[in-house]
Amino acid sequence: MLFKLLLPFAFGYFLSFLYRVVNVAIAPDLVQEFGLDANQMGLISSAYLLTFALCQLPLGLLLDRYESRKVSAALLLIAAMGALVFASADSALGLLIGRGLIGIGVSACLMAAFTAYANLLPSEKLPLVNGLQLMAGGLGVVSASTPVQWFLTWGDWRLLFQILGVASVVASVLVYSLVPKYTTHSNGQNLKLQLVELWQVIKSPSFCQMAPLSVATQGVFGAFVGLWSGYWLRDYLSLSDSEAAQIILTMALAMTAGFVVLGWLAASLYRFGVSSYMVSVSGMLIYILSQWVIINEWSEWHHLWWGLSGFFGTSGVLMYAYLSQSVPKSLVGRVNTSLNLCVFVVAFACQWGLGIVINLWPVDALGIYPQTAYATAWMWALGLQIMALIWCLYHAILGKLR
Repeated sequence: MLFKLLLPFAFGYFLSFLYRVVNVAIAPDLVQEFGLDANQMGLISSAYLLTFALCQLPLGLLLDRYESRKVSAALLLIAAMGALVFASADSALGLLIGRGLIGIGVSACLMAAFTAYANLLPSEKLPLVNGLQLMAGGLGVVSASTPVQWFLTWGDWRLLFQILGVASVVASVLVYSLVPKYTTHSNGQNLKLQLVELWQVIKSPSFCQMAPLSVATQGVFGAFVGLWSGYWLRDYLSLSDSEAAQIILTMALAMTAGFVVLGWLAASLYRFGVSSYMVSVSGMLIYILSQWVIINEWSEWHHLWWGLSGFFGTSGVLMYAYLSQSVPKSLVGRVNTSLNLCVFVVAFACQWGLGIVINLWPVDALGIYPQTAYATAWMWALGLQIMALIWCLYHAILGKLR
């Protein structure tokens, strides 16, 4: 049963992440063809994140009322339509609409999988299985680096999105036909009761304590993986496209390993009384420190520090498993999508907001923004994470004192 569960959901999530980060590779082509500035590029890329976020609360209700395979399969067809709209766009508006539809279409790829796993598998297996699911997303990031750069040497970005559209249809068929059926736990509840229960989860002390740090680190990580890492490497460090792609590949491989290794570590330490919450917070602290090193250029070992950033940037995802273990199964879909909503709202704000900040500085004759623009933008994002870390530690210490 595990194979039937993992394979279709993993393929869908692979496509979801590839859609999310592919603009890192194709951004120079889009800028050249459509004359986009940093603000416009940030908005177009983050449209995916905004529509994705807006789907999360209704998605949580749907996943608790209907089987994951039905919800995910239907939405993946919208992703296919969005890919074709993006591929045929002749203006920035067309790109924006296409990215928005894609965000809607892949909005269930992770949460549908997490909900199905929580309903069909023992709770002690969730950190590891969730890690394997997330590994597929890491492979999507890997594919968006050097492989996409290679593809663009003989094809163009329009053909790439046409292929992704077809792949999305295939993913929809696999999810619907292979994922085992299960009985949902909320079929007898009315919508009002579900919303009341959702509000009880969101305002609970544990959710309020844990969510901000996970949301901040995942949101910033998503903004950089999805777009601004390429700009930093090409413009700030003056690396060539191929050199930047190699570092992004290192980060993507480390990210893939992080999903699996940290999931395995959390599952292993759980037997010794160490919660996935502790593993997650420790990893997020290292992620914040790695960003500080990169921004301040304390080391020229770019592959090492970007690799560490990719590996520990996944730490916040362990919060999904921790929260899934702490609520009744009837609430799993809603608690996961509530956290995911916050993550993608912050990711949208960061990806577009960083573009707004960078765009405050004028470009040079080559169309490149100054280093100060990028450093200021990233320091702003780092400050957000540090405030969330302080919030988390303050409430953890306060809770122990009580």
